[in-house]
Amino acid sequence: MISRPPDTSSDHPVPPDRLKKQKAASLALYIGLVLLAVWVVRDFIVVVAWAGVVAIALWPLLRKVESNRWFTGRTTLIAAALTLAIALLVVLPVGIGIAQALREAHDLNEWFRSARENGIALPDFIARLPFGAQQISAWWQANLAQPLGDSAAMKGLHNPTVMTLGRRFGARALHAVVVFTFMLVTLFVIFQTGPRLSGALIRGVRRGFGDDGAELLQRMAAAVRGTVSGLVVVGLGEGVLLAVAYFVTGLPHVALLGLITAVAAMLPFCAPITFGLAALWLLAQGSVAAAIGLVVVGSIVVFVAEHFVRPVLIGNSTRLPFLLVLFGILGGAETFGLIGIFVGPALMTVLMVFWTDLVR
Repeated sequence: MISRPPDTSSDHPVPPDRLKKQKAASLALYIGLVLLAVWVVRDFIVVVAWAGVVAIALWPLLRKVESNRWFTGRTTLIAAALTLAIALLVVLPVGIGIAQALREAHDLNEWFRSARENGIALPDFIARLPFGAQQISAWWQANLAQPLGDSAAMKGLHNPTVMTLGRRFGARALHAVVVFTFMLVTLFVIFQTGPRLSGALIRGVRRGFGDDGAELLQRMAAAVRGTVSGLVVVGLGEGVLLAVAYFVTGLPHVALLGLITAVAAMLPFCAPITFGLAALWLLAQGSVAAAIGLVVVGSIVVFVAEHFVRPVLIGNSTRLPFLLVLFGILGGAETFGLIGIFVGPALMTVLMVFWTDLVR
């Protein structure tokens, strides 16, 4: 029978210098492995970020549904229902837009063929412009009133650059579909874990950074939630109000235009682009009064939404001044892309907390 050698580790304790070196080596090993793991999943960081933003925004709704006695213990069902609702909110508008575009494709193709063969007639309203009518008419007659089949612009539509741009657009669209699919899967997993995930996250932050770190995390989550409410809710409101204005002024495809306006209004200062283009279309049809009325109504709606409603929704949730909210949204979008719209205000919250602690 072979006897095990006696454990002499307690008789020979590790020297302090070696222990420090071992801890430093372990820390370096952990940091290296974490960085390696982040590098491996680098293509999915945006997916997780989008899923996190949506989950933070809907977390109060999730907790409220879970507290209902009819849904107690049915976390998978709740997660599936919420994920399906998010998917439909994105897929249905896109599907409506594609269907509308396909319905208009025939008329657009006929107009395009007519323009190639006969040119584009000068709109009547140009002759009634208070200034610049003669110069615009001369340019139009020289460039657009003649058949466009032999023009340099039409020939450029068939060059390799345009074909390359088309392929790149298709690749980007496919990438967006893949990202959205993985985001839905990630969102379902987050919803399914429910309170366990949030509790573990808070405990981990509190253990690593104390109560101040946990409070900061909660305020950052509130900033993201407030930004989602301020951008999405206000954007939908602007879309509905401007859709009514589109209907009154006689614009076609009111529902589609309202949807496009709502999406544009979710981005700061982008709604004027949509109703401005709609007003130009009315002006081209000779409806000068309707175009002016649309611009006036749209400007009022956007001014009230951007300067009063949106700052209140975002600022009350984040306790941030309006200027920091604006800088966070615009700077975040410039730095991180579309996801930065929601990340920026959260980072401004960190800056505000640091400044508050500094001046105490």
